Amino acid sequence: MASDSSERAAREFSRLSAILGELRQRCPWDREQTLAGLGRHLLEEAYETLDAVERDDAAAIVDELGDVIAQALAIGVIGEEAGRFSVADVMRSAADKLVRRHPHVYAGEDVQTAAEVVENWERIKRDERQRAGAKSALDGVAKALPATARAEKLGTRARQAGMDWRDIHAVLAKVREEMDEVEGALAADDLDSAAAEIGDMMLALANAPRFIGYRAEETLRRACDKFVARFVRVEAIAAARGRELRDLSPAELDALWNAAKRAADRE
Repeated sequence: MASDSSERAAREFSRLSAILGELRQRCPWDREQTLAGLGRHLLEEAYETLDAVERDDAAAIVDELGDVIAQALAIGVIGEEAGRFSVADVMRSAADKLVRRHPHVYAGEDVQTAAEVVENWERIKRDERQRAGAKSALDGVAKALPATARAEKLGTRARQAGMDWRDIHAVLAKVREEMDEVEGALAADDLDSAAAEIGDMMLALANAPRFIGYRAEETLRRACDKFVARFVRVEAIAAARGRELRDLSPAELDALWNAAKRAADRE
């Protein structure tokens, strides 16, 4: 059964790869695509896939994941055309990396728990970075990551190297310290410094969730979703009263927001 599934996947992979190669030859739009442009498309498709996964929508996952794979393969096709690398190189590199990072499966190493697997994985990654010439524990954290995720990953890498806040209370103390510095910069009408201090505050705050077992990006996404739900409810309440949000006073807006919160809490 597994063999049949693998064979079907291989056939469909070959078909998709052939279609992408043909499009590069016959479609004017596809001929104009570049590695940089497709990289941006790949990021968009990855976020759409994540959204489908979080909604647990199987049909959408198939659709969006297909787009991710197609974008990744298209990048491989362009690289192959330019003689820089091939799709086979990409597949081999991915397979070799998985084998290398699972010595308990492929090299007879003994592990008993998932935590040990993660510990080995991180150790192997550190060794790989060092062999690749990394000079800092922070080397290799992608600048293209969403800033919140990058801030959290930088904090995690710093922790692995031996530097981190003591606990979440120390993180929050740092946030309050940075907030005071923001206020000081604003009082001096130094907006550049205020923006820099806000950035420092946000970087510290992005690391707070990991101290209580949460991820920064997921935590902020949930907060955004909650804000959207409450805002839509505020709009509905205002509309039912024949009012526009832009015409309401701050006090009236606060009252509507609190009413929306109470309604949400009752559900």
